[in-house]
Amino acid sequence: MIHPTAIIDPSAKLAEDVSVGPYTIIGADVEIGAGCEIASHVVINGPTVIGRNNRIFQFSSIGEEPQDKKFHGEPTRLEIGDNNLIRESVTINRGTVGGGGVTKIGNDNWIMAYVHIAHDCIIGNQNIFANNASLAGHVTIDDQVILGGFSLVSQFNHIGSHAFTAMSSVISRNIPPYVLVSGHMAEPVGVNVEGLRRRQFTAEQIRNIRQAYKLIYRAGLRIEDSIEKIGQLEQEDGELDLLVQFLKQQKGGIIR
Repeated sequence: MIHPTAIIDPSAKLAEDVSVGPYTIIGADVEIGAGCEIASHVVINGPTVIGRNNRIFQFSSIGEEPQDKKFHGEPTRLEIGDNNLIRESVTINRGTVGGGGVTKIGNDNWIMAYVHIAHDCIIGNQNIFANNASLAGHVTIDDQVILGGFSLVSQFNHIGSHAFTAMSSVISRNIPPYVLVSGHMAEPVGVNVEGLRRRQFTAEQIRNIRQAYKLIYRAGLRIEDSIEKIGQLEQEDGELDLLVQFLKQQKGGIIR
């Protein structure tokens, strides 16, 4: 299960069935849960905790120091959940003291080749990051978001659940749930209807989300007034509550 050329620090804790490929290096203060497969030429540094049934492909760098000049060797962390697929040459950095001390990846994420996830990012569940998508520090991404290839997300931005970024989008503002964006710089271009249909949203729910989108982006209202109007719409199963809560949380403004 562990190739003889792999180098594993004595303090690392690996479940009995973890497989480790040739020339992989696993450093101190790393914990890897059951069912994980680590390919060849991977470097994992700690403090890092990796859950169960994750697959990490060759040449990835996981848990390395943050690329932040304010970092001076503090014992910050990386936490990765369960059932994540991390493809070739992905880089995921640990957190910084100023950003809360932890970078966190949830469960069931599909992270494709050459993706970069910087320090203090908080990633939810069931997201898809296509090749070369890059997240700057302190980015929050909720659940079931799709980042198109070469999408770039600047620091401190928040992307809500079920959002979609087209290929090569450059994101410099928060993206509300359900919204599809495109461009350099990215602009909202509609609702992620196809994604919602694939996730079993009903026609009524999609209609409600489209109405809410028009109140935010087509009615010429302030965000505060949009929130009030959205709150007056009938909804089927809380689909608009997710949107309202997101809008209320944003202090830096949303993509316009």
